[in-house]
Amino acid sequence: MAEVRLQEGEPLENALRRFKRKVQQEDIIKEVKRHSFYLKPGEKKRVKEALARKRNRKKVRKEQD
Repeated sequence: MAEVRLQEGEPLENALRRFKRKVQQEDIIKEVKRHSFYLKPGEKKRVKEALARKRNRKKVRKEQD
């Protein structure tokens, strides 16, 4: 669980920015979205394969530049 303590004299906006960064680094949002609904095993496999294809396309595109 992400936790940020407000330092003395620190604006709330800065603490909120640190909190958001920490949440993003810990992949908390991704976990919440993944557990928000049930995927059948076949659907889970299709999603996983689609993400792999997307990752590979991005990798190839990056290597071309």
